[in-house]
Amino acid sequence: MYTRRTLRRTRTGATLLAVAALLVAGCSSGSTTSSASSAGPAAEAAALKPLPSSTPVALTPYYEQKPRWRDCGAPGFQCATLKAPLDYAEPSAGDVRLAVSRKKATGPGKRLGSLLVNPGGPGGSAIGYLQSYAGVGYPAEVRARYDMVAVDPRGVARSEPVECLDGPETDAYTRTDVTPDDERETDTLVEAFRTFAEGCGADAPRLLRHVSTVEAARDMDIVRAALGDEKLTYVGASYGTFLGATYAGLFPDRAGRLVLDGALDPSLPARRLNLEQTAGFDTAFTAFAKDCVRQSDCPLGGAGTSPETVGKNLKAFFAELDARPIPAGDADGRRLTESLATMGVIAAMYDEGAWQQLREALTSAMKENDGSGLLLLSDSYFEREADGAYTNLMFANAAVNCLDLPPAFGSPDEVREALPDFEKASPVFGEGLAWAALNCAYWPVEATGEPQRIEAKGAAPIVVVGTTRDPATPYRWAQALAGQLSSARLLTYEGDGHTAYGRGSECIDSTINNYLLRGTPPTDGKRCS
Repeated sequence: MYTRRTLRRTRTGATLLAVAALLVAGCSSGSTTSSASSAGPAAEAAALKPLPSSTPVALTPYYEQKPRWRDCGAPGFQCATLKAPLDYAEPSAGDVRLAVSRKKATGPGKRLGSLLVNPGGPGGSAIGYLQSYAGVGYPAEVRARYDMVAVDPRGVARSEPVECLDGPETDAYTRTDVTPDDERETDTLVEAFRTFAEGCGADAPRLLRHVSTVEAARDMDIVRAALGDEKLTYVGASYGTFLGATYAGLFPDRAGRLVLDGALDPSLPARRLNLEQTAGFDTAFTAFAKDCVRQSDCPLGGAGTSPETVGKNLKAFFAELDARPIPAGDADGRRLTESLATMGVIAAMYDEGAWQQLREALTSAMKENDGSGLLLLSDSYFEREADGAYTNLMFANAAVNCLDLPPAFGSPDEVREALPDFEKASPVFGEGLAWAALNCAYWPVEATGEPQRIEAKGAAPIVVVGTTRDPATPYRWAQALAGQLSSARLLTYEGDGHTAYGRGSECIDSTINNYLLRGTPPTDGKRCS
């Protein structure tokens, strides 16, 4: 790719689903029911019911909060802390502290209100995204008219973060082999999932039961009220689309201008989400493979080599690493394993701008026995810092996913039964992604959510954005969400990469800017390239 910072902006700006669950027990959809019914048709999902439009008396103190803004170390940004009930069913049971940050509208032009942003995950820091990208990199005309605002969801980053393992323990976890060859390796993987889950449970036994997307969406309504906005204006990427759609489903009369970029399909159970995302990564890898063999420095094949052969060559390299990890020049002595190399490749699928860096990293690893490039890609994906510490992305990701949906698989045997489907969906990544989806089977808290269609009847027009070769949120999901939301306008980007806004398409950017600034949604079905 490019630098660590650039990679993180790409990935965090729309963190994936089952992938980080891949080697790390959860980055987005390592969950789904263990029964056969979990793979059933989405049409069976019930519709999310809206909440009453009036605010319950017990929640009034939360809605009447006024943020006390202060400087917070980032030039031009202010920070505040708001409270939300830990348990909305029992508001007197305690509070959760929510970290909020804003950058005030710069002008010229009349201020339009607050624009909340969320980069996805779940587990990505919205405040980090705001301060490093959205608050300085969104179009100037948008930043001129809106206060740019972010709230880290409960359990994430600055909002009472869930912690599960320390740095060395997380290093060991990310190295765990997720393509077990025998019962011993299967037991090792299961033990890694158990250790991870037990660490999360020991750290936040009460909070872990209350980090669902529904609760985070309800928190956003408290933030909206505290900011003084009648309606929520919002841009969410990847998992952030699920959060935004959930908000619209719960509060359709308070949904203003919502942009849902790189959409999820909330009606799918986790096993099917994982399977369809696996196919999405295969689509992205095929595009990478076709591009790679046209370049003189492709280590996976020369001109005319088929994507299938490129994939086989990569799998053969992974198999070599499985048997013999290679040096990576790491200060902590880590070597490049099959699991870390796989995650490095997956990380580069998020943005075609990373393909050159991936070619270089693969060349160094395959021809020079130097795994440092792929380890850097993997570390950036996992948000591992140079000092060996990790952000809480992986921990929060699993905590939210395992609460939102019942687990994809209940046992290793169920994974083995599903392997043919996953390997058909992606010969390169299918096996690892299937095993990664076992993580929530060992979670210390039972899921509180189920697959649900989100209709948001009565909401203002909502713009749903899908990219045709998106690796992490397949285009079909954007089509499905747009078909569920009663007021959706589907905007399509014909291209590669994860999400579309702010990634170089003037057509996409001008369409979304026009909607945010003037309230004019695109014609349903508009396509850009």
